[in-house]
Amino acid sequence: QIQLVESGGGLVQAGGSLRLSCAASGSGFSINAMGWYRQAPGKQRELVALITSGGSINYADSVKGRFTISRENAKNTVYLQMNSLKPEDTAVYYCNAQEPYSGSYYYDHWGQGTQVTVSS
Repeated sequence: QIQLVESGGGLVQAGGSLRLSCAASGSGFSINAMGWYRQAPGKQRELVALITSGGSINYADSVKGRFTISRENAKNTVYLQMNSLKPEDTAVYYCNAQEPYSGSYYYDHWGQGTQVTVSS
C-alpha cells in the first residue's frame, strides 16, 4: 500500500519560512491529486493547497500569496513552501494523496502529520 512520509515541520518565528515535503512510496500505484491539509486546536481540518497530476492548483484563501505547492510526479513527491508565516498558521499539517480505484472512486491516503508552530 501507499505510505506517505512527511518532513520539514518545526518551530519558526512569525515572518519566517518552512518547506514541507511528502513522498509517496509503494509499488504498483498511481496518484491523482496530492495536497496539504491542516488542523489547529479546536478547529476542523481544512484544505491548505492541492495539486493534480496535471498541475492544476487550489489554495485556501488564507494562504494565497504566501504558500506555494509544487510536485515532482516522477518522485511521487509534493512540497509546500510556506513564507511569511503567521501565528494563525500553527497547526498539524497532513499530506494527502488520492489513488484512483475505479471510475470516480479513489482511495484517500494520509500522512502521519507534522507539527508547524509559528511564534508571535
